[in-house]
Amino acid sequence: MQQPNSLVSNLVEIRDLHFAYGERPILSGVRMDFPRGKVIAVMGGSGSGKTTVLRLVGGQLTPQSGAVTVDGAVVHELSQQGLFAMRRKMGMLFQHGALFTDLTVFENVAFPLREHTDLPEDLLRDLVLLKLEAVGLRNAAQLKPAEVSGGMARRVAVARAIALDPQLIMYDEPFAGLDPISMGVTANLIRQLNDVLGSTSILVSHDVNESFLIADYVYFLSSGKIVAEGTPAEMRVSADPYVKQFVHAEADGPVPFHYPGKSLAIDLGLERQS
Repeated sequence: MQQPNSLVSNLVEIRDLHFAYGERPILSGVRMDFPRGKVIAVMGGSGSGKTTVLRLVGGQLTPQSGAVTVDGAVVHELSQQGLFAMRRKMGMLFQHGALFTDLTVFENVAFPLREHTDLPEDLLRDLVLLKLEAVGLRNAAQLKPAEVSGGMARRVAVARAIALDPQLIMYDEPFAGLDPISMGVTANLIRQLNDVLGSTSILVSHDVNESFLIADYVYFLSSGKIVAEGTPAEMRVSADPYVKQFVHAEADGPVPFHYPGKSLAIDLGLERQS
């Protein structure tokens, strides 16, 4: 895949985006392209602004300047009705799945269909079973989330995210807390479902190996800015200090171990603050 540019048909475009919580800047001058039919990973350390990108795309947050465009519409300019219509075309996998614990696996997947459609019950049932079959959990339909493993629960959440056959699927840390087998299963599902549905997927993660296996393109965020971008293959051999530290899990590098501030010697009274 070539580097995204204005000539590519993009489902989502982010242009010169600035966002802050009060006086604390989160994103500064961010530009990203998410082409149709591709899996794009947004990576970086905790607090780098990854999840904020998803919230801006979904219209939960409004930028101070710049714009997020989804399928040709500027998100923060949409009316409430327009925003709801746009979200109807989106699927979201939340961190740790966020399933309804009192509902069965079947009812968790059925939830967006009941909320957004008026399908007859027999057709809704067939659609839910098809989604569960796609993630290998049709026979777990009547179990509660507490009765399945963590990896299975994450697959239920994936089935719920694709219930409406969305144009855009957003995954917020889909591999967090999973064992290696479940991580591999989840990664394969993300790639396969993206290709089968013809969707665009935004994958927010700090898991390098699984993300690099399935992503077409990668953006690295640090301190609210894009510090590197490219294909997974390009990122693996990148000489950029931040990318090298992140990809190879190095302790020393641009990301410091200590939170910035005055030295221990000053706190202990052994040295005066200048």
